[in-house]
Amino acid sequence: MRFVMIALAALLAAGAPQTGRAAGELQAALEGEHRSAENRARDGYRHPAETLTFFGLRPDMTVVEISPGGGWYTEVLAPVLREKGKLIAAHYGEDTGVEYRTKSHLSFVAKLAARPDLYDRVEVIAYNPPDQSSLGPDGSADLVVTFRSLHGMVRMDTAASFFEGAFAVLKPGGTLGVVQHRARPGSDPAETSKKGYVPEATVVGLAEDAGFVLVGQSEINANPRDMKDYPDGVWTLPPSYRKGDEDREKYRAIGESDRMTLQFLKPIPVSSR
Repeated sequence: MRFVMIALAALLAAGAPQTGRAAGELQAALEGEHRSAENRARDGYRHPAETLTFFGLRPDMTVVEISPGGGWYTEVLAPVLREKGKLIAAHYGEDTGVEYRTKSHLSFVAKLAARPDLYDRVEVIAYNPPDQSSLGPDGSADLVVTFRSLHGMVRMDTAASFFEGAFAVLKPGGTLGVVQHRARPGSDPAETSKKGYVPEATVVGLAEDAGFVLVGQSEINANPRDMKDYPDGVWTLPPSYRKGDEDREKYRAIGESDRMTLQFLKPIPVSSR
């Protein structure tokens, strides 16, 4: 007996359909008082409801969030998954040897500890590929998500390790959801990643090399006003405003970056004669 890998793209490309209750729980999380006005203001750029729905989020899933940073998406995911699912936050860890990473991790852990009513069931794991690249037991997650973090992996040559780890932790039929600042087609990822951008073809190629199948592409987070040619890279734009008050209104008018939104499937092995 041999095995063939099938994508089931027609069935799974849009993710599992959300029930009205699931959509309601997502909306309730977005409207929760725990989210600051500043974080809510970014919904118009990040489209969290549409993005997570596109990825097929359900309240009963085991979800791995890669490099959650300050926890912007954690604020949404944790309440949705708290009762029936599980959220695993793959953060830097304490022993990184890099000061800003350690500070980021400790700040994130403190954020969770301050609201046990929301975050007490979030599992935080140390994630620093390639040295610490495991995202959990093989075949244990339904969904892996990463938001605007792949440029760092490409720059540090750890992207292949990430995709391999994501493929391993997902169940057959599981989903990898990617949102990433998008470079111009045909550009050199080694150069654009220094500015925070990665070509879409590079992301797709890395995922396919790890065994994933691309089943969905969305322009939910696209921004055609983003020229992608700033001296200080994507961090010139909001919310970073790396140039301070210089041309601030110009960059505010552009808005946050142009982003690809991609859905990948870990194929299901099906026996074949």
